[in-house]
Amino acid sequence: MTDEARPVRRRRGRGARERILKAATELFTAQGVNATGMEQLTAASHVSRRTLYAHFAGKDDLVHAYLSELQDALMPAEPSADADPRQQLLAIFDWDCHAAGGPLRGCPFLNAVVEVPAPDHPVHLLAASYKAEFARRLAALARQLGARDPEELGEQLALLYDGAVARNMVFDSTGPTVRARAVAVRLIDEATAPARD
Repeated sequence: MTDEARPVRRRRGRGARERILKAATELFTAQGVNATGMEQLTAASHVSRRTLYAHFAGKDDLVHAYLSELQDALMPAEPSADADPRQQLLAIFDWDCHAAGGPLRGCPFLNAVVEVPAPDHPVHLLAASYKAEFARRLAALARQLGARDPEELGEQLALLYDGAVARNMVFDSTGPTVRARAVAVRLIDEATAPARD
């Protein structure tokens, strides 16, 4: 039998979960959560429907797993004695849309909340937890830098970041994060300047 005449077989066994998550990342990024169907996911990941459901109870479970996989790649670094906290704070604005194997369009956590708006939904709760941890890490870096109100600076930078990434998506440009970085420099300088008498 020639290669052309052989039937196409679905890949099985080890690696199925990773293929499903990779396909989910690509499809959810390109077209959104709600527009992506389970049949499309099985085809893109080269698994049967049965295999997909053996790894994920349903689409909600898959969306949750997809976001969970992205958390570490997109989260600001924890404070470290051998790293400059100012540079770590500003590094979030050196936004790399390929940071999680992208390209990503906007923030996947914000995108998911738009598509899954129920505040008690597990996907919504995961996104809220991620965003809270994002701001907490920025506040920890601000504290290490000596900011007068590190929690406030962390929240300001998180808000600035979210707005810039959303505008990047709207304008299909990284220009907004470049401008946001300049604003962040001013916020950091103001928060760490010696107090005036």
